[in-house]
Amino acid sequence: MEQTWRWFGPDDYVKLAHIRQAGASGVVTALHHIPYGVVWSVEEIEKRKAEIAADPSLGLHWSVVESLPVAEAIKLGEGDLEPLYENYRQSIRNLAACGIKTICYNFMPVLDWTRTDLTAEMPGGGRTLRFNADQYAAFDVYMLEREGAEAEHDPEVLARAKAWFDKASEDDKAHLLANIMSGLPGAFDRYDVPGLRAILARFKGIDRDRLRENYVKFLKAVVPTAEDCGVRLAVHPDDPPRPLFGLARIVSSAEDLAFILDAVPSPANGVTLCAGSLGAGKNDVVAIADRFSDRIHFVHLRNVKKEPDGSFGEAEHLEGDTDMVKLVTVLLKEQKRRRDAGEAEWRIPFRPDHGFELLGDIGAPAHPGYSIVGRLKGLAEIRGVMTAVSEISGLPV
Repeated sequence: MEQTWRWFGPDDYVKLAHIRQAGASGVVTALHHIPYGVVWSVEEIEKRKAEIAADPSLGLHWSVVESLPVAEAIKLGEGDLEPLYENYRQSIRNLAACGIKTICYNFMPVLDWTRTDLTAEMPGGGRTLRFNADQYAAFDVYMLEREGAEAEHDPEVLARAKAWFDKASEDDKAHLLANIMSGLPGAFDRYDVPGLRAILARFKGIDRDRLRENYVKFLKAVVPTAEDCGVRLAVHPDDPPRPLFGLARIVSSAEDLAFILDAVPSPANGVTLCAGSLGAGKNDVVAIADRFSDRIHFVHLRNVKKEPDGSFGEAEHLEGDTDMVKLVTVLLKEQKRRRDAGEAEWRIPFRPDHGFELLGDIGAPAHPGYSIVGRLKGLAEIRGVMTAVSEISGLPV
């Protein structure tokens, strides 16, 4: 599989030389400075490509777009959407013209990945990301004061949430809000509590069926262009894969993925297999990878450990709830199928995701989850698994 690394552009604490030192060759990036719904011009795309290729000795190239955002109006199904569809199609055309053919995106309303703690302590002093059910409920019920929220939380969780809220300082509450708003580094929109209430109000009435309907309209509008351009669209699963703050989630399970892929049956309509996002729910990630292997265009390899109350934390890449050896084996088998079928681009790009903060990472101004040492550790571990599986089975790396 192609080893890639997420990079947030020239202002990222992680430098291109670090990516080369980690052993990756593909860069996963986006034009985060461009507002959602605005066309990515050829000039801006070529500028980013030139930044990545500025030092030829590094041997880096722009492999995957993550992400080309979908405007909230599309998710809402609001107003005349044809201009937004056309802008998205033009961005696809421009990326293809510049030689970038894999686009990761998501269809999560309002918020992307959601955590309540970005610096949860680990043995030895490392730090990791964590979703705490108590603090999520405290925010939902007592800070956001969302109507009907109490009924959506287990009574024991709600009692602990009230205890946390009662003793929390204003700084504690502000810190929790900041953590929840940190889900997508480079995201264009951030909300305070009143702002979040306002955007959530716009989604009132957008239930699961309505959101699915709006998503299928988007797919039908953009997938034919992607197919014509030889571009692979890869939807990222919901993180966590469950409704949040009353918002529907529709990319959370094998059933969801089957619906999406069947709705617009094109090789251009595919999946980003995020092992951690799917793994945070009641999913068999290995079985999902096997079932949809021919439509997997991009992979995030990370692991989580779940708890009975719905809490979970980022885990060691090889020690969480998902069997990473079995998952990598499924992916290598799919690569072999693609190679044997004569596909020119048969290698599947993957990246290590949500690394721990370790050693020199601690206190550094990296985006949450996107440390240097932690991701390097994860990449090295996955590289070792790939090599071992290949040696034993003869599958191509």
